[in-house]
Amino acid sequence: MRPKTGLVRLLWTCIWILAFIGLAAAVRRLLALDLPAQFSRSNSPTAALDIGFSRHKLLTLVHILPGMLFMVLGPLQLSRTIRNQHLRFHRWSGRVFLVCCAIIAVSALTMSFQMAIGGANETAATVLYALLFVFCLTKAFIHIRRREIALHREWMIRGFAIGLGVATVRPIIGAFFAARRLSPHEFFGTAFWLGFTINLIAAEAWINYTRGRPVAEPITLFSGEKARAPALRR
Repeated sequence: MRPKTGLVRLLWTCIWILAFIGLAAAVRRLLALDLPAQFSRSNSPTAALDIGFSRHKLLTLVHILPGMLFMVLGPLQLSRTIRNQHLRFHRWSGRVFLVCCAIIAVSALTMSFQMAIGGANETAATVLYALLFVFCLTKAFIHIRRREIALHREWMIRGFAIGLGVATVRPIIGAFFAARRLSPHEFFGTAFWLGFTINLIAAEAWINYTRGRPVAEPITLFSGEKARAPALRR
């Protein structure tokens, strides 16, 4: 099925909004790490969280710096226009993207056990989705090596959606803070479960909605040779 133009525009609007949220959160975290005194004196309910991250400054930097590249390169990787018109850029940015994803996953797993604000509930959510994130992107890598373009596309969408889930978590956390009924220890785990799960459900819905539409671009990330795309997505 060919997706409707309005639906595609809505999807891309949501993607770029979430990517902007992810970038903004990362920039704020960098400022909090660089200026801990100013942020710790703030009356903001997140001040205590900033102190916690500052105690693990190196690990936090290892996580958020490639995370910023993820938020920029992810949407570009999924852009049909870039794949069609700038294939060389798509290949090289894809390599950088996957390296960033590997660093993000390893650092996220480490943070899950050392810095979980929401306790065991948050750790369970972040560990499960970090492993699923790695699984999806590994599958995407395997399929592109085999020139299985449709399957590569599907697994890349799943992996990117999970990674983008950390941005979806932010407004959910904001809503909990606004309600002022629970402490971060009580709601952080729930917020992470909701954010990642919402994105994965949305990714599966999009994959199923667009499955079977014609492939217009024969591409591959890891070879100078163009892939022979099948006639249909699946």
